Amino acid sequence: MALPGIPASRIQRLNDRPPVRGRFVLYWMQQSQRAEDNPALEYAAAEANRLDLPLVAAFGLTDDYPEANLRHYAFLLEGLAEAARALERRAIAFVLRRGSPPEVALALGREAALLVCDRGYLRHQRAWRSQVAREAACPVVQVEGDVVVPVEEASGKAEIGARTLRPKIRRLLEGHLELPPAVALRRPARGLKLAGLDAADPEALLAALAVDRSVPPVPRFFRGGTAEAKRRFARFVRERLPRYAAHRNQPQTDDVSAISPYLHFGQVSPVWLARAVRDAAAPPEAREAFLEELIVRRELACNFVFYRQDYDRFRVVPDWAWKSLRLHRRDPRPHRYTAAELEGARTHDPYWNAAMREMVCTGFMHNAMRMYWGKKILEWSPDPEEAFALTLALNNRWFLDGRDPNSFAGVAWIYGMHDRAWPERPIFGKVRTMTASGLERKCDIAAYVRKVEALCRGG
Repeated sequence: MALPGIPASRIQRLNDRPPVRGRFVLYWMQQSQRAEDNPALEYAAAEANRLDLPLVAAFGLTDDYPEANLRHYAFLLEGLAEAARALERRAIAFVLRRGSPPEVALALGREAALLVCDRGYLRHQRAWRSQVAREAACPVVQVEGDVVVPVEEASGKAEIGARTLRPKIRRLLEGHLELPPAVALRRPARGLKLAGLDAADPEALLAALAVDRSVPPVPRFFRGGTAEAKRRFARFVRERLPRYAAHRNQPQTDDVSAISPYLHFGQVSPVWLARAVRDAAAPPEAREAFLEELIVRRELACNFVFYRQDYDRFRVVPDWAWKSLRLHRRDPRPHRYTAAELEGARTHDPYWNAAMREMVCTGFMHNAMRMYWGKKILEWSPDPEEAFALTLALNNRWFLDGRDPNSFAGVAWIYGMHDRAWPERPIFGKVRTMTASGLERKCDIAAYVRKVEALCRGG
């Protein structure tokens, strides 16, 4: 059933269970970690009203989320605390339970008349939803809320690159730029007695979790939550979007949105962001450049991980790139660094060291430096297979927005994915290179180094 602001292409029935009686409708919140502009939540609310039942939203908090650490969990829990407060104001019960996310959903689903879930495109996210759909006794409906155009709606295959996906998305865009209105619940959930953790105290939750604590949170640079995401983005649109087209590849400036951590955790809707940019008082070229990154490039990454199950392995790269890199795998490397030296930003290259320090200190890196950072790991590693694995591991460990479709697609791009063959060079073969001299020509890279030094000092 399509609803206002939720086109039918966002809604998928995941099993064929007949209707059952239940105490409530359950929204299993896992990817879309927000209480507004959330199609899955509003669909569940409308269904709760149709069935004359209260609505429960649940989140499964697992200690062993793939490659997540203290930095990621701190940001996530800050966002969940805000979402819990917002849901309570709407008379929706929020249940936070520690355990495997699908097991948490299934346990609560035993009392549900309907289970609604949001959507993730990575292997484990899809496996979780398949398990719930397979084992739940009630109907399970998935509602997409974290891309603008759902992946299968845009394309039925792995796309070669942005140039092939762009026209397909553009044809569908206008039909997917509506936001669902908040549905008022007829039956408040305040009387339900459902055990769970206290989402209001992120620090206590964090202390109790058995997670990797070697990577510290970065509250000076990023705090989780929808309100913070919208505040930051409104300031970007007002003050920096007009310069985005000219400055997005200038790392010495701050004219980027830094909204990717909030998108990764589903704390802000990409449709809300797209509408804010579409309606902004900024030059058309600035708006178009940002929407290209937000929609076409980001959703190319989702297309990549959805249609390529080997998205986190070196062999995923195109045949021409794989063969070329393999052919040059024994080329002499003028510089070789260990993983520890790279992680400690102890190389001969001050520009690369600054990029690594920005990642470690802030959980973010200016977009213009991410590709240079990755290309140099390829250049300085013993072989491309080891370089690919190390690039992905560092990316996922230190970035707040790591472990994301954009991460997997971005790392694969370094090795030729979604790119074309270039003139042959040592080490890189026909894969695109990036050089320090190129940075010096194209931007004020010395100013970027000074900027990072100030950030890491706290200046």
